[in-house]
Amino acid sequence: MAEPDAAGAPRVVSLVPSLTETLLAWGVTPIACTRFCEQPSLAHVGGTKDPDIAAIVALRPDVVLMDREENRLPDAEALHAAGVEVLATHIASVADVATLAAVRTRLGLPPEPQDSSPAIEPVGRSAFVAIWRRPWMSCNAATYGSSMLASIGVRNVFADHADTYPTVTIDEVVDRAPELILLPSEPYPFKVRHVAEWRDALPDASVRLIDGQDLFWWGARTAPAQRRLSQVLRES
Repeated sequence: MAEPDAAGAPRVVSLVPSLTETLLAWGVTPIACTRFCEQPSLAHVGGTKDPDIAAIVALRPDVVLMDREENRLPDAEALHAAGVEVLATHIASVADVATLAAVRTRLGLPPEPQDSSPAIEPVGRSAFVAIWRRPWMSCNAATYGSSMLASIGVRNVFADHADTYPTVTIDEVVDRAPELILLPSEPYPFKVRHVAEWRDALPDASVRLIDGQDLFWWGARTAPAQRRLSQVLRES
């Protein structure tokens, strides 16, 4: 295994966009990341679901960061078999973000200071959040996105669905009468042209295009994203 660099920092490969963003916010620059991390200045080693194992091993990292929701177990096993240390997070809610303390510890970083930001005023509205189109898909309560909404006082109308990522129809959404229709910029790239069909189906609902990274990326983004989304969704 590689030794830490001259500055004493471990050599880290991140296979999770949220973790790559978080590492950079912590002042840690990964030696490589995925093509989905939106960091063109860093070396890329494939995607979240298809990392280039040989390229990662050749970099001789001290640790590879993965996440159970984002990455595949066979890839983690392949890295282990090659003698590479893997540290896997499992972030499925806003509360789980606190477990990133283990990542800071592994990297030799001190504990993060307590967030002293003022409490967020709850939005107090119900919402349908679309994650895909053709077919329409949403998410239930067992997801980070739904937890993020709950943390700012937005009730996901499909929170109780049996499927984690249910396929739904417009009629099913209408039956649940959400006050907000949320169209994130990812994973499906919703645009202004998609707003009209929901305004036609639910004329009393407020249709919002929102930042998908604020809704679905976690880590250093979580607290500021809560404030941004809360402000956007409280606007009339």
